[in-house]
Amino acid sequence: MELETLMSLLLFSSILWFLFLATKSQSKFPKIHSATTTAIPKSYPVVGSVFSIAANFHRRVHWISDILHTVPSSTFILHRAFGSRQVFTANPAVVQHILKTNFPCYRKGHTLHLSLGDFLGNGIFNADGETWKFQRQISSHEFNTKSLRKFVETVVDVELTDRLIPILFEASRNKTIISDFQDILQRFTFDNICIIAFGFDPEYLLPSLPETAFAKAFDDGTRISSVRFNAAVPLIWKLKKILNIGTERRLKEAVAEVRGLATIIVREKKKELIEKSVLESVDLLSRFLSSGHSDEAFVVDIVISFILAGRDTTSAALTWFFWLLSKHSHVENEILKEIIGKSETVSYDEVKNMVYTHAALCESMRLYPPVPVDTKEAAFNDVLPDGTFVKKGWRIAYHVYAMGRSEKIWGYDWAEFRPERWLSRDETGKWIFVGVDPYSYPVFQAGPRVCLGKEMAFLQMKRVVAGIMKQFRVIPAMDEAFEPEYIAHLTSLMKGGFPVKIEERSCTVQ
Repeated sequence: MELETLMSLLLFSSILWFLFLATKSQSKFPKIHSATTTAIPKSYPVVGSVFSIAANFHRRVHWISDILHTVPSSTFILHRAFGSRQVFTANPAVVQHILKTNFPCYRKGHTLHLSLGDFLGNGIFNADGETWKFQRQISSHEFNTKSLRKFVETVVDVELTDRLIPILFEASRNKTIISDFQDILQRFTFDNICIIAFGFDPEYLLPSLPETAFAKAFDDGTRISSVRFNAAVPLIWKLKKILNIGTERRLKEAVAEVRGLATIIVREKKKELIEKSVLESVDLLSRFLSSGHSDEAFVVDIVISFILAGRDTTSAALTWFFWLLSKHSHVENEILKEIIGKSETVSYDEVKNMVYTHAALCESMRLYPPVPVDTKEAAFNDVLPDGTFVKKGWRIAYHVYAMGRSEKIWGYDWAEFRPERWLSRDETGKWIFVGVDPYSYPVFQAGPRVCLGKEMAFLQMKRVVAGIMKQFRVIPAMDEAFEPEYIAHLTSLMKGGFPVKIEERSCTVQ
């Protein structure tokens, strides 16, 4: 290891020297290194704004958000090392231009493929062109009304009734603290996506809460891939990959673990398709395997991408939702009013009609989006609606987190958790959901790449909320003044987990 590190230093001594100065010698560059500065970072020859990027790496989502809120156009250019540029925006008009108006120009691009390719391969979230179109076309068949109803009334209900509720009941009865409710929700959503998409039950949400190498590997894979993509100097991780040291060695191990399980899922499904000429039900994986694509590695890529989407994004949204709910009793009571009178196992139609809960979830994701930033790469030169020039090869990122906290978009009360901003009353006094321009609220993207699983995610979340809140109160087991830290890899997380106490409800509405 010492020899490999020495080789790294010898090969890239100048780069490491700049990084050392950026991260260790902050007193020499007080303005550049201030973690609270909202000024566009100063750029230097060759290394660009590497000092500021390195110094703020641990809080990059908040740092870029702060800058965007001070820029009149809500768009600025970050200078990366060796002439690379990245445009950041929180301007809805620019977002519409990227995601719809000039969609052919803005693709996932080379940098994303290179950074995430080892983990995600050519799965839908890392794909462009015909590969992306094919995956989207096949996937779209799985999100019809029949499939959504089946998802809510069988998969989600069974996992909720047989696994999640008993764990919460046991915690409430024994007055024990659940050390990480975020982990519980990840286990729940992981089982859900595997069952509905692949016909495979990983049984991850069991009373023993078993530790699995796969879950640890998946978390490490997303984290290290994200660090790669956002690296101040990408040459460092590329060298570590060549030498197979540090985080790159761990990524290689994690990818092997994740692809190993995904390969087992694919092979079991292939075997099932051969043994049964007509399946009782057709899932997403069956559709791909029946589409004529025999490349196992490609189908494995698809499986991994859908696990990422189904496990991490929905669980992140629910984690922050339950934390916000604990701080806003009036919202909790409104949701309880909506749940009262519904059947024991809330049906698909009843879930669809949970309007206030839907608004509360939208509001939660406005403040704490599951995916805080989405990045594209320009395929050719372009000029954005605000006049910003974008050169071919530049990265451009719309900052969902910053947009959700923008006074320009949401008004002076943007910091308030207020579901009513999404609602109006009809003549009878019932709540009616009022949608928002998707380019001002791109939590599910928009345009041709709008999230296929949007409705499925809302149905799942509302069913979980109804199932839990009918019986329990989720109470954070932390100091009342404590503010959890929002961090992000490929998706967002509550740093350190979400410890909670579970109380059975003695009454439904205060």
